[in-house]
Formats: sequence, C-alpha cells, structure tokens
Amino acid sequence: MDESETRLDGNALAGELREIFARDMTSARACCASCGSVGLIGEAHLYMAAEAPGGVLRCRRCESALLVYVNLDGRRRLGTPGLRWMEMA
Repeated sequence: MDESETRLDGNALAGELREIFARDMTSARACCASCGSVGLIGEAHLYMAAEAPGGVLRCRRCESALLVYVNLDGRRRLGTPGLRWMEMA
C-alpha cells in the first residue's frame, strides 16, 4: 500500500471534530506543554477583560498560555499554543 491509498484531506475528519467540539470542553483534561501539569480545562485561569474580544486560558501551575480565544465580528479563532494534548471522556 502506498501513501496515496491512505492520504485524505482534512474534510475526512469532519465527523470526529464535530464530536469533539460540540460538547462542554471544561471537563476535558489537558496537559501544559510548558510544565507538564495535567488538569481540567475548567480549572485553568482565564484572563479576559469585560470589553475584550476574547481571553487567554493559563495553566494553574506555571501560568503559561494554554489556549487563546478570540470572537471578533462573528469570526471565532482558537489557538492552543501551550497545550501538549487534550483528552475528552
């Protein structure tokens, strides 16, 4: 079997991504890429001003940025610069 038989485009992952993101993610476990601490997303520290278009979720242990969320003009952007992995039950 060569690579062309197993390579698909990202659309093939649509169903799996829908399963992951159509749920309460605060109960997901995550690992900080900086310090290796593992905890629930809902336990991390959120920094977000009242007028801000988004926020930064930081590790409870080392305060590294785990996740950055922005909602501007109806467009949502999610960055996960400090997550090594996330796990959903």
